Amino acid sequence: MHFRRIKENKGEYMSLLLLADESEPMIAKYLERGEMYILEDFDAVVGEIVVTDEGEGILEIKNIAVDPQYSAKGYGRALIDYIEKEYRGRFSIIRVGTGESPSTVPFYEKCGFRYSHRIKNFFLDNYDHLIYEDGILLKDMVYFVKELS
Repeated sequence: MHFRRIKENKGEYMSLLLLADESEPMIAKYLERGEMYILEDFDAVVGEIVVTDEGEGILEIKNIAVDPQYSAKGYGRALIDYIEKEYRGRFSIIRVGTGESPSTVPFYEKCGFRYSHRIKNFFLDNYDHLIYEDGILLKDMVYFVKELS
């Protein structure tokens, strides 16, 4: 496995970014100000992660995705572990916002994140279409946090 920071032409990875966020306009809001990393294995890009500095020692995961043909092989966890190591000492908290789906919430909990708060109707108010994940309509943005020590 090899991690590589992407500084230019981040849009080249839009197909992966859209796996985690269905809206290009929403992605555009954080992509340029965010730090993007890709994970390569078997001479292929298997995943990506975008993080932003939200101030007050908070690093936020804005987008994380693994190509479906490589899912459930530990690459998502590897992306989070890499970010934690890369940013430890510079940030005190890492947080992530997600929809309440049966696939994402347990993933973050297994990675050591704990529930923080929610923004009611985030997906209904900020997207121009309804978003379903694992057959569930996403309504609220649920935030999870983890201390970086």
